[in-house]
Amino acid sequence: MSTILGAILFLRFGYAVGHTGFIGTIAIIVIGHIVTLPTALAVAETATNIKVEGGGAYYIISRSFGLNIGAAIGIALFLSQAISVAFYVIAFVESLEPLANFLSQEYGNTWWIEIMHNKSALGFASMTLPTLLMLTKGANIGIKALYIAVAVLFTSLVMFFAGTTDMPFEEVDFLAKTDNPNAFFYVFTIIFPAFTGIAAGLGLSGDLKDPKKAIPKGTLWATFVGIAIYIAVAFKLVISVPLDDLANDQLIMSQIAIWGPIIPIGLACAAISSALGSIMVAPRTLQALGLDGIFPGNRANRWTAKGKKKDNEPINGSIITCLIAFIFVSVGDINFVAEVISMFFMVTYGAISFLELLLLGKRSSL
Repeated sequence: MSTILGAILFLRFGYAVGHTGFIGTIAIIVIGHIVTLPTALAVAETATNIKVEGGGAYYIISRSFGLNIGAAIGIALFLSQAISVAFYVIAFVESLEPLANFLSQEYGNTWWIEIMHNKSALGFASMTLPTLLMLTKGANIGIKALYIAVAVLFTSLVMFFAGTTDMPFEEVDFLAKTDNPNAFFYVFTIIFPAFTGIAAGLGLSGDLKDPKKAIPKGTLWATFVGIAIYIAVAFKLVISVPLDDLANDQLIMSQIAIWGPIIPIGLACAAISSALGSIMVAPRTLQALGLDGIFPGNRANRWTAKGKKKDNEPINGSIITCLIAFIFVSVGDINFVAEVISMFFMVTYGAISFLELLLLGKRSSL
């Protein structure tokens, strides 16, 4: 749930409602889950028939359809997971903007406040912390931090839904959108990564006590609860704030919540939890690829498959993941990074669904 209810929910759902309208946002949610839900169902169904080890979705796919097909999907899946780390770090930097503005008003533009306004510098600093945590402490510290982040995340959502505004319900138009809106599918590419969080839970399969039972149950529950919350947030936004404000204010949820500062705090926690989720999952996918000998040369495979002696934590996979994330953090444009992630996830999820369809057709013909 920590990666499903992530930064896009706080940063871009108001933007989506403003540019596509409430009905358009529902269409984005539906289309997004038409792509991701069959994948979730396919992977969950497959997970019940095999012994699931480390590598999550890649492991399940490669053992069901062969290493050649699994490798092609696994590499795209790894890249989407690694780039997602950068996306969430940039989102975390965005959450600090209200704090930076407040400090500027209170103390003026001192050197350390200037750094807070420099998103590139702040992004690199923010990326350094999870990098050090993963390279020194591994997934255990990340999972502990997730519990705290998720608690704050749910608190911020409760305070958002409890908030009220002066907008009369009679003025609400569920079909309307802002003037000169962005194209529907452009908005879709920015919002789509919000629906891809199911891959994070799959990627931790090697850390689960009973993955065969936990993966199907956890994946389906998280997906359906996420859909319900997405629709509820879109409805709350459209009945609370004019469309132009939704389209232009990326932290508009803070104007609705009963205590405004909880929204950037919730966004920060959502970004942190999602970044930790992705930074735990991506190295395990890369490690599984190396263990299967996917890369050219035995040395490359041994290097990517290497884990710590104590707990097999994928140390080299973490290094590669963090390097890729640092590159995309330097870009600093959250919309651009979202579009790149959408491309990789659409390829991955579409391929999995297509392969599962072929497998079902083969079974029915027997």
